[in-house]
Amino acid sequence: MFLLSGKDAYNQVVEEFSDMIFRIAYQNLCNYTDAEDVVQEVFLSLLKSSKSFESKEHLKAWLIKVTVNKCIDIRKSFFRKNTVPLDDQIISYTDEESSVMEEIFKLPKDYRNIIYLYYYEGYTVKEIAEILGKNQNTVNSKLQRGRKKLKNLLVKGEYVYDKNLQKCT
Repeated sequence: MFLLSGKDAYNQVVEEFSDMIFRIAYQNLCNYTDAEDVVQEVFLSLLKSSKSFESKEHLKAWLIKVTVNKCIDIRKSFFRKNTVPLDDQIISYTDEESSVMEEIFKLPKDYRNIIYLYYYEGYTVKEIAEILGKNQNTVNSKLQRGRKKLKNLLVKGEYVYDKNLQKCT
């Protein structure tokens, strides 16, 4: 049983997972300030939660799931649909990460989440399916399709038309 008790335990969790949560939120929302808000909301949810965690990995998976859900809430919000961002701040990635992330942002949101969790956070297909609440076969097929689309973008420079393609704006 992994218990979160005391100020130091929460500070350690914030220190360890805030960057990951921010990156997931940013790649979902494509907005620096919205991603920062999600980080705060996720940790507030953790503070308010009376949930006990089996392990540190269980806590991490819970944080990712809450992050994705908070991003969905923001995307659905009336405010988000009816405003225009004042400036487009970007996350600082290395040059190599920056070019890959730019192409990942061109993929549909479901592909972005799965590819990010698989390659950047090191989760297995089974773990991603559990975190996102999707069927394992669905996650596997989206990972395969996402890789193919990403390969076309990176290697061939081709932009394959897909009516579901959502570019970060």
